[in-house]
Amino acid sequence: MTISKQVEQASFSGQNQTMVESNESDREDKTNQLPFSFKSLLWHGGSVYDAWFNCASNQVAQVLLTLPYSFSQMGMLSGIIFQVFYGIMGSWTAYLISILYVEYRTRKEKENVSFKNHGIQWFEVLDGLLGPYWKAAGLVFNCTFLLFGSVIQLIACASNIYYINDKLEKRTWTYIFGACCATTVFMPSFHNYRIASFLGLGMTTYNAWYLTIAALLHGQVEGVKHSGPTKMVLYFTGATNILYTFGGHAISVEIMDAMWKPRKFKTIYFTATLYVFTLTIPSAAAVYWAFGDQLLTHSNAFSLLPVSGWRTAAVILMLIHQFVTFGFACTPLYFVWEKVIGMHDSKSMCLRALARLPVVIPIWFLAIIFPFFGPINSAVGALLVSFTVYIIPSLAHMLTFRSASARQNAAETLPFFLPSWVAIYVVNSFIVVWVLVVGFGLGGWASIANFIKQVDTFGVFAECYQCPPKAPTTAHH
Repeated sequence: MTISKQVEQASFSGQNQTMVESNESDREDKTNQLPFSFKSLLWHGGSVYDAWFNCASNQVAQVLLTLPYSFSQMGMLSGIIFQVFYGIMGSWTAYLISILYVEYRTRKEKENVSFKNHGIQWFEVLDGLLGPYWKAAGLVFNCTFLLFGSVIQLIACASNIYYINDKLEKRTWTYIFGACCATTVFMPSFHNYRIASFLGLGMTTYNAWYLTIAALLHGQVEGVKHSGPTKMVLYFTGATNILYTFGGHAISVEIMDAMWKPRKFKTIYFTATLYVFTLTIPSAAAVYWAFGDQLLTHSNAFSLLPVSGWRTAAVILMLIHQFVTFGFACTPLYFVWEKVIGMHDSKSMCLRALARLPVVIPIWFLAIIFPFFGPINSAVGALLVSFTVYIIPSLAHMLTFRSASARQNAAETLPFFLPSWVAIYVVNSFIVVWVLVVGFGLGGWASIANFIKQVDTFGVFAECYQCPPKAPTTAHH
């Protein structure tokens, strides 16, 4: 490259960065001009800290309860290795998504496109950078993943509350929690999850350390066995559940778009993942150490721990966090539906809330049909997460910057830890091949086989999935 070209490229990149930073500072200035009030303190969140809490809180909720189940399928060593491996891989693809978002926004702002009262979404980024076929792929995979992610939250709510109150069947609890979760239609966007995500992460932190300490104090059950891994089907089902755990960045674009300075998102997801490791690894390892192979038939870790006030508190806190996570998964779906019916720009939150209700109904219905969330986690991980948050971002990044001019005029510079386009293409290609073969291929085969087995065993519309038989007497011990 000649010196004149280098100067031209540096100048162009500088203009791009100045343009985006100028827009970001405008957004921040406008937000800072809001009159200070208690409501604005709790409600209007767009800072780096808000984004960090949103990312960390969304990454791990009920899946914390199924990770010991995954360890029993894979064995302790594989469980820990796959958590670290998929956590780092997930952070990298979240980084790619942030690069593509900034690239899209920069190009559109040069065309004087206004995003006032408009929440940018992943499928729009793909459409703007790569065209309508990519938009369709992003829309189908992301919406289906978020739909089933919401379904999983409802099933898990019913499963958890049953450990406190078994007077009602799990299916009845699903009806109740469906009605409760429908209230998330009143949350306008990720700007407004400030207090919810802060509390959600606090609750999950309590749960993780409750599981760890309770399992260690309980000690190993008599004759405990740690025979995993024993079958390939179980091994890859467990691996895919971990893939799902660290695939929580399907809502990254919406979180970034709610930030005052979205360029700062790049490192947020990785630091959030590091914190999540401190919750998932000790809790899964401790519960598996204590109960071993018993977990193979208990996908929810709460079911093996003794009844106590600490466990009751853990269940209640998990339920509240699942309500928050339901809102996280549904908000992008609400946006899509609003755009379809032309309500997204409406300033009336009551009208928008009313328009969003049809989104909740199919979620509620699916949760009643398929009440087993452990196997669903794995199936969703293999068939949807593998594409929507690993394969599609990696391919989209490679295609967006495939030409020399696109690389020269990129809105973002290369990361300091990988300052070579060749290295980036190698990493992206590895992720595509690995996730396609191991996540989608082997994981899809294993999780679908496991899922069919669950349906054959319990049938759809099960009244009370994996409930212990009730004693004939009413005495409780």
